[in-house]
Amino acid sequence: MMIGTGATDMREIENETDSTAVTADTSRVSPAVLASVGSVALALYYYYAQGDKQRGQFVGLWPTTILALAIYFKLDQIKSLLQAD
Repeated sequence: MMIGTGATDMREIENETDSTAVTADTSRVSPAVLASVGSVALALYYYYAQGDKQRGQFVGLWPTTILALAIYFKLDQIKSLLQAD
């Protein structure tokens, strides 16, 4: 029957795609994550230790921007890799 072979073919395609696409080393922590954690620590320092609430809130907004830029550049890299094939 054609229905059974179609599902098998889809699984084979997914497995083939997964094995070739996932080649990045995920054991390292990216610089964007380190910068985000650092900015959270700095924001907490400004907010609580220094008592400068406005500066603490401003610095506390940085992690989302840093991570958003990192995600954008990673997606752009993936896009260029897919277009190269």
